[in-house]
Parts: sequence; C-alpha cells; structure tokens
Amino acid sequence: MNSHAAGAAGAMFLVGTLAAVSGVIADYPVYGGQALRYALAAVILLAVARGRGLGLVRLRPRQWALLAALSVTGLVLFNVCVIEAARAAGPALPGIVLGTVPLALALVGPILTGGRPSPRVVAAGLVVVAGATLATGAGSGNPAGLLWSLGALVCELCFSLLALPLLPLIGPVRLSAWTSALAVPFLLVAGVALDGRHVLRAPTAAEAGGLAYLALVVTTVAFFLWYRSLPHLGADRAGLFAGMIPVGALVTAALVGVATPSAADLAGAALVISGIALGLRSPSPRLPARQGSRQGARLAARQGARQARPAGAPRGASLASRKGTTR
Repeated sequence: MNSHAAGAAGAMFLVGTLAAVSGVIADYPVYGGQALRYALAAVILLAVARGRGLGLVRLRPRQWALLAALSVTGLVLFNVCVIEAARAAGPALPGIVLGTVPLALALVGPILTGGRPSPRVVAAGLVVVAGATLATGAGSGNPAGLLWSLGALVCELCFSLLALPLLPLIGPVRLSAWTSALAVPFLLVAGVALDGRHVLRAPTAAEAGGLAYLALVVTTVAFFLWYRSLPHLGADRAGLFAGMIPVGALVTAALVGVATPSAADLAGAALVISGIALGLRSPSPRLPARQGSRQGARLAARQGARQARPAGAPRGASLASRKGTTR
C-alpha cells in the first residue's frame, strides 16, 4: 500500500472514530457544536498554512463559487442531512446509505473526468458496500429518513468531486482550511433557525474534549489526509476507502469498551478490506474512444516526423525544434 492509499485509509478510519466521542457531546447543541469544530479546525489549518509559507492564492469568481459550493454541500448540508436522518430514522439508515459512497464514486468519478468506470473498481465498490452494510447493520427506516440519507449521500459525493478542480490550485492544507472557515457562518445560521438562542453554550470539560477531538483529529488531520490522497488515487479508487468509516467505528468502540464487535461486524470489516484490495489492483480507467484516437493520431504524427527527418540532419537540431514548441 503506497502513502496515498494509506492516507485515504487513515482519513476515513479517523472519520469513523467520531462514534467514540458522539456520546460525550450528545447533549451539546448539534449545529453550534459543528460550528465550533470547524472554527477550531480552520484556525489550526490556517496556522499550519502560514507556517509552511502557503500564502493567499488569487482565485477567479468561478473558483470561489466552487469553493463555497464545496463547503456548503460537503460540510454544512452533509451535517444537516445526517443529523436530520438520524433524528427521523435512527443512525442505521444514514449509515447504510452512506455505505454506498464507494460504488457511487466508482461510477460517477471517472465519468466526470472524461473516462469510463473500471469494471473491477465497480465490482470492488459492490464488495465494499456489502461489507459496510453488514458492519453497520440492517436497521429500519422511513421515507423522511431515507430522503435525508440520500441528501447526505449526494453531499458526500460533492465533498470529493468538487474538490478535484481546486486541489491543484490551492493544495490540501488551504482547501481544508478555507472550506472549514466558510462552513462556520452557515452552520450558525442553521443552528439559530433550528435551535434558536440555544445554538451555543459553554461546554463542559468532557464536551470540550470531545469537540477538540472532532476538530483536531476528525477534521484537521482527516481532511488533510483525504485531500492529499484524492487527486493521486482518483475519485473512484479513493471512494473505496469510505468503507473504512464503519471499520474505524467498530475498532474504536472495542478499544474504549463501548461495544464488542460481533461476527457480522468482523465479516463486514473483512469484506471492506477485501474490496479495497481488489479495487487498488485495478488498472486506470480507460479513456473515451475519441480521446484515445486523438492521442493515437498525435503519436503517429510524431513518428512520421521522425521518419521524415533527413538521415544527415543533426540530432541537436531536431531536439531544438521540438523544444521550441513546448512550454
């Protein structure tokens, strides 16, 4: 497993550990707590960016709009959908629906980048989905919970797909910092609308520790690892690691003594790991036929130019002429 695969696995595993602290902050206002989490994460990430000499990047209006859309969908609306789905139908239903993220990214990711879904990655996504569902539990639901859960699924896809065009411009540290900072006012507005003046209060010592863990580990570290790995793995392969979320939840619950994994839990975790391994062995997604034909035409033109060069022409002249056409 290379460093990027390890980073994606670690990111999703850390996201799964939030289950260990969810009980600690259960009585704290939900939206206010999420706003505090992202505010603290943004301060830390901005400090890291400054320490690494990463200054401001001038973005175009369209890129700022994309950044805002990423923050609103991938962070704000995702949290709203998950919270409301859990309130409507319990935590199992959104967990199961979000377990389909690997398959969704395996199908949608290559299409949006001009490629074709890899059959092996799609098959691997199905294996991961089966494992995540088995580890999460069948559960029960209702129409409202299902709609909120589907909304969370769409937002989770946006968290990765909207980031891909921005990562080459600003990098994983600034992207994580800026999206976290942009999420804070939106979450406060949602909290005021839904919880009124009780959106914020002074946390207890235990709640402060839980919120700090969410900000430092689940947001700062996990976001950076995910966004560093995403462009190198591609959305389809990176999406397979979303199956590590229930695995992280199971392992953490066992370590802190909250619950003991059952045989079904262990079987689901094994399926997730097997599906990820299968997907990582897959070749890169195939390019569309039109794009492939263009590349073939360019290659043939280059070969014809080499053959057309006179035998006595100096090699340096050929190299110089080619250098003149490159950036």
